[in-house]
Amino acid sequence: MADIRKKRVVAFIGHNGSGKTTLSESILFLNKVVDRMGSVEQGNATMDFDPVEVEKKSSVNASVFSFERGEYSFTLIDTPGFSDFVGEVISTTLVAENICSILDASSGIEVQTEKTWKIAQDYNRPILAFINGMDKEHADFERTAEQLKNLAGKSVIVMNFPIGSGTSFKGVVDVVKQKAYLYEDGKVNVTDLPEDLKEKFQKYRASLVESVVELDDKLMEKYFADEPVSAEEIESALSKGYAAGKTIPVFAGSATSQIGINEFLDSLQEFGASPVDVKNVIGGEEIKSSIDDPFLALIFKVVVDPFIGKLTYAKVLNGKISSGDTIYNESSDTTERINHLYTPAGKKQNEVKEISVGDIAAIPKLKESHVGDFLSDPSTKISVKNVFDFPEPMISKSVKAKNKGEIDKVTNGLNRLAESDPTFHMDYNPETSEIVVSGLGGMHIDVIIEKLKKNFNVEVELGKPKIAYRETISKKSQAEYKHKKQSGGHGQYGHVKIYLEPLPRGKGFEFEDKIFGGAIPRNYIPSVEKGLKEAMKGGVLAGYPVDDVKIILYDGSYHDVDSSDIAFQIAAIQAFKLGMQSGKPTLLEPIMKVEIYVPDDDTGDVMGDLNSRRGRIHGMEPQESGYQLIKAEVPLSEMLEFSSQLNSMTSGRGYFTMKFSHYDEVPRNLQDKIVQERKDELEEESK
Repeated sequence: MADIRKKRVVAFIGHNGSGKTTLSESILFLNKVVDRMGSVEQGNATMDFDPVEVEKKSSVNASVFSFERGEYSFTLIDTPGFSDFVGEVISTTLVAENICSILDASSGIEVQTEKTWKIAQDYNRPILAFINGMDKEHADFERTAEQLKNLAGKSVIVMNFPIGSGTSFKGVVDVVKQKAYLYEDGKVNVTDLPEDLKEKFQKYRASLVESVVELDDKLMEKYFADEPVSAEEIESALSKGYAAGKTIPVFAGSATSQIGINEFLDSLQEFGASPVDVKNVIGGEEIKSSIDDPFLALIFKVVVDPFIGKLTYAKVLNGKISSGDTIYNESSDTTERINHLYTPAGKKQNEVKEISVGDIAAIPKLKESHVGDFLSDPSTKISVKNVFDFPEPMISKSVKAKNKGEIDKVTNGLNRLAESDPTFHMDYNPETSEIVVSGLGGMHIDVIIEKLKKNFNVEVELGKPKIAYRETISKKSQAEYKHKKQSGGHGQYGHVKIYLEPLPRGKGFEFEDKIFGGAIPRNYIPSVEKGLKEAMKGGVLAGYPVDDVKIILYDGSYHDVDSSDIAFQIAAIQAFKLGMQSGKPTLLEPIMKVEIYVPDDDTGDVMGDLNSRRGRIHGMEPQESGYQLIKAEVPLSEMLEFSSQLNSMTSGRGYFTMKFSHYDEVPRNLQDKIVQERKDELEEESK
């Protein structure tokens, strides 16, 4: 087991297609952890093993692989590059002491580069960058490094730079060690600096030294005294500055050609952050990593598989744990015995007897475990809540089982998938009798449905979710109904007179009894109220629930023999329908409180689009990094397709959150269409 200072947990973040998975594969192959280098395109990558990932040739999950490299222990976390799966980036960023942003040398800074970079900054993690694909056509290291400086807003230090580019890319120059690493036929030759690279080297070397001496007062004094600064002094100062988040080290290479990979890993060993170098401030509480403190671990990933069961991934923040130990989960207030412990290795797991601070554990068959929970020694309790700040789902779809007999399989599968993905929600809407799934984008929901099919062997159809409209009245009305029926023996008699009054939005239902003189006996008043509540389940316009109505029972009559509870319920139901019809009924729709984060240049387009969606814009607030926050209220019916439109208007850089605000009246010119669609729907369901 490696010393805690020699443990390196590295999360690879960045845009889709930048080469995160291929870099992981290259590292594992070059360090003889795997006997062949997997390929995303061929579907045999070690880190992309989920059937959906194999089919799509792209990461949709965060994959974890731990291995030993001499005296050092490395854990690689390969994260997805699509924004729909940013939840996987958020949960893994907090458990890695080193965040490596992978940039494509030919594409430079892309949308998801910015988003994932911001996540790393929000969690105060040290960031470094690997400019990948130097063997590609149009690869441009200097342009990409310059873009990185604009993005980072802090000291960017080139640690090595490429020798050539495109088809002529053949190695890297180490700016600290002042050596060239030339590759030929898969072998590396370490040489002194070639003459034609000395000028470029001097530029990067001067920049590196100037940046590093600013991190250390003693080095600054040596620098101004024209005394030489050694490679060891540079590495020591760089290590501290990097761990503190003051510098961004940058490397060049090609994961596909396997050039610059081990040089990158060597540098991570020398200056990379260990668990004791980085502050873990979780929920406002600082947790200092120590082997001597009681066991504490944070769950950042849960995998639910119908064949292997539940597998829980947790980063050990303190102490150690052995198989056979009992752990405590405060969120569920439960204790469980750990029968087996594993270190993750992609699809496979390596069983171990003990795991200690700084390691990532894979624990099977924990009954109670959710992303964000803490596992601890039973004698230790931690009260931190809301560890991860996950975005709210932006898009919803209705789900219907293709085979009506498999509805239980659908709900069970979706519930288990929601258990492993905090950004995916599954709800049953009793008003519309629909299962509604919500995610961060269309691709997110498509992947969930694919997982449902492949992992739980059940197929569903997706549709547009129904809107939970309401009905109400817009003016006072009066109604009476006498229910009288004689069919031999006891008859039925119930007679009610009521007033209906519209209530302010959000007030619901009010019932007032103004019966005097025993016109209706007291024991029948609850029956009248029960009948009114039953009637409000379906209005007269389109059968939607009725809301925001006050009903006053002011008169009626009864029969000594024929009156009954059911007779007064029926009378109340019919009187209510008559009162609704004469009260100028109208439709209400759910209005959402929407917050949209938009690049400065796109605010005009987005605000124009919101206006076209009947949105009410309440204000705009400047944000960091050239963004604006637009606050608005928009009808839910107008937001169903907004996600794709926002992506189009902002080139994928915009995002939004929305929550229910209140109900409001649907414009009269739209009501007829909604009512007719609802009637057609009810007619279809009755067939």
